[in-house]
Amino acid sequence: MFARAVRPTVSLARSLSTSTQNNAKVAVLGASGGIGQPLSLLLKNSPLVSHLSLFDIAHTPGVAADLSHIETRANVTGHMGPDQLDAALQGCDVVVIPAGVPRKPGMTRDDLFHTNATIVATLADACARNCPEAMICIIANPVNSTIPIASEVMKKHGVYNPNRMFGVTTLDIVRANAFVAELKGLDPARVNVPVIGGHAGKTIIPLISQCTPKVEFPADQLAALTARIQEAGTEVVKAKAGAGSATLSMAYAGARFTFSVLDAMNGKEGVVECGYVRSEETECKYFSTPLLLGKSGIEKNLGLGKLTAFEEKLVAEAMTELKASIKKGEDFVANMK
Repeated sequence: MFARAVRPTVSLARSLSTSTQNNAKVAVLGASGGIGQPLSLLLKNSPLVSHLSLFDIAHTPGVAADLSHIETRANVTGHMGPDQLDAALQGCDVVVIPAGVPRKPGMTRDDLFHTNATIVATLADACARNCPEAMICIIANPVNSTIPIASEVMKKHGVYNPNRMFGVTTLDIVRANAFVAELKGLDPARVNVPVIGGHAGKTIIPLISQCTPKVEFPADQLAALTARIQEAGTEVVKAKAGAGSATLSMAYAGARFTFSVLDAMNGKEGVVECGYVRSEETECKYFSTPLLLGKSGIEKNLGLGKLTAFEEKLVAEAMTELKASIKKGEDFVANMK
């Protein structure tokens, strides 16, 4: 029954099956939060994970105890408060960071910046000291700035590896797949829309022209679909009426990305996910594109592919905002005491 519930993503369903067993220590930083708890539940159900290390500033022992009663192989440990952060990270292969405050109605991702920037810088510092070779998967918003922040912190420690640092933009792909499938009457499990750029508003650029299977929309419908994908986060914030932002769909997307990273680390070939990473593909230092993943992280950046005139315009319009967000993150670390 559980496998059926998560069937829409092939990689997620496969990772929750019991056919493959591997050993990986995965840390979730922010494990008690709205994203962290369902994300930890999905990771606990995967045979790819042998040790699930949960960290947060409160409630982590309870979350860990609850998850430890599930009849799957992952050993669960709970770590709470700054004094236990180092222990949570030691020996980790993958670190997933959903920590931070969520968006509320009227807030932009930029409003979250100062609180979440400090949190991400602190956690990146701990990763640099305790698991410098781990794959770091950052969910904490604003991703357009938090990836540059984490990267600059890792550079300060002399352990920065751009092939192992990811901004998780998978929720944009998941949403695009769901919305296209809904409009075309397709099975969402078989729809794949690459989404490039960043992870906020107009920096989210769905490449409907590169969707598999091939789909076409009239210009007005394409514009409306693109806008819906770009503003889908706000759609959830408004629907929750002050009770939070996208948590369940983000947990699903975060688990999907983590399982892809683990699959690739275990030697599976042909694993491709979009991610916001250090990039030479455009004039922006960081940019999300499809990535071929391998044992050591990014094996190859697959680039933007062939864009339509409409998509080229979207890329051009995203550049100013993306560059500003990147600079804001870099400046934050440069000015840290």
